[in-house]
Amino acid sequence: MTGPQDQARSVVLQRVRSALGVAPAIPQVVRTYREVGEHRPGSPPLLDLFEERLREYQAGVHRCTAEELASVVADVLRRVAPSGPLAVPPGLPREWLGAREVLADEASTDALDAAVGAVTTCVVAVAETGTIVLDAGPGQGRRALSLVPDLHVCVVRAEQVVQTVPEAVRLLDPRRPLTWISGPSATSDIELSRVEGVHGPRTLEVIVVSRP
Repeated sequence: MTGPQDQARSVVLQRVRSALGVAPAIPQVVRTYREVGEHRPGSPPLLDLFEERLREYQAGVHRCTAEELASVVADVLRRVAPSGPLAVPPGLPREWLGAREVLADEASTDALDAAVGAVTTCVVAVAETGTIVLDAGPGQGRRALSLVPDLHVCVVRAEQVVQTVPEAVRLLDPRRPLTWISGPSATSDIELSRVEGVHGPRTLEVIVVSRP
């Protein structure tokens, strides 16, 4: 049984359909963009390009081997966050952090805001855009963990660095919560004055771990 409101709705929708007429055919979209780069993931030219793009975004970049990783993480933290608690996701190797005080991934937003920084891994990175992608997998944590603290230290393994965005998209699960990071958080006001740390970490330090 329909009431006056349903009838009125049907009349309005019918008039809209009549005014619009027959729907136009959907044109075929020509996709001529590059889907694959010329360099294999993790190759030296890609790592150089990735570093160049990150530095253009004013992110810190550090290269190391797997054997050097723990000491490099410690050195970076000593320099940019010498004391205070760190937000750490499940699955992150604790030997990277030494004796530092850590906050669990389920910490409140207020607790995360009081942390001096967060240390995570990533799922994939894009050399051409200098972008790092997190999907809340092991070593990455929930989105708030990498966005609320003022510092984000991210470990990227060489084999995770691909050349193009389409290559990265094919490696991602769209059902997961994806965070795309291109440098520290920054924006500009109407006078084009750059302001950092408005929508996320003010400082991004990326540690790129070379192939063995």
